[in-house]
Amino acid sequence: MRSIMAALSAFLVFISASAGVSAADPLGVVLMHGKRGTDNAGSPVGVLAEALREAGFKTVVPEMPWSRDRFLDRDFEGILAEIDAAVKQLEKAGAKKIVVGGHSLGANAALAFGARRDGLAGVLVIAPGHVPEAKGFRERFGADVAKAKAMIAAGKGNEKADFGDRNQGDTDTFSVAAKNYADFMDPEGPMVMPRNAAKLKGAPLMVIIGEKDSAFRFGRGGRDDIFDKAPAHPKSVYKVVRGGHKATPRIGKAAIIDWLKSL
Repeated sequence: MRSIMAALSAFLVFISASAGVSAADPLGVVLMHGKRGTDNAGSPVGVLAEALREAGFKTVVPEMPWSRDRFLDRDFEGILAEIDAAVKQLEKAGAKKIVVGGHSLGANAALAFGARRDGLAGVLVIAPGHVPEAKGFRERFGADVAKAKAMIAAGKGNEKADFGDRNQGDTDTFSVAAKNYADFMDPEGPMVMPRNAAKLKGAPLMVIIGEKDSAFRFGRGGRDDIFDKAPAHPKSVYKVVRGGHKATPRIGKAAIIDWLKSL
């Protein structure tokens, strides 16, 4: 009987390893939604999260401070704290290795987190978005950023005012605390992807983007501005898939799962 149980145990370990989930080091994934997005099951990241769970990865999809219902209700340090909490949730569930990733602005936040935290198993950047350093953002929102900085200098960083933002070509105005807005929109601030990519702390990086994504078509496909700026790693991957910005998590899920299995 003991030999049968030993053989069965070895078989189960083999099956788990072949599925890409090590029995010794189960992998957990923090997956963040895009700007003014949601953590709903039917959202782009919700669909991907279900595929990751079916593949055996522990996955959490937290509602982040840039969601549809919470738009910019935390500053940058608050964002990091919420990602830390999601990581701890996975570790409490038994994950021994952690990948932090996201879609669009969630990808931006994953890079920012990876630039400031050691020990990640990987950073997953899906259809990266939000580029406050870009010329168009600077021209359109420079006055708003200056107003936010002036409020902060006057000791009014926690007070709200009307500020503008752009999301996939649509511009709107929101009532946001000055400190939160400056952290998101300052071209010299903490959410500039090329700068954060260069500061990644040793984790492998996957950048995946759709060929119809407007960023890809206009030369911000994450290759020169993100992937090539990150420290080289043998398990880092750059991938272009079919489809546009919102479809990338769904269309790219097989490639993402393959990469996660390699970690």
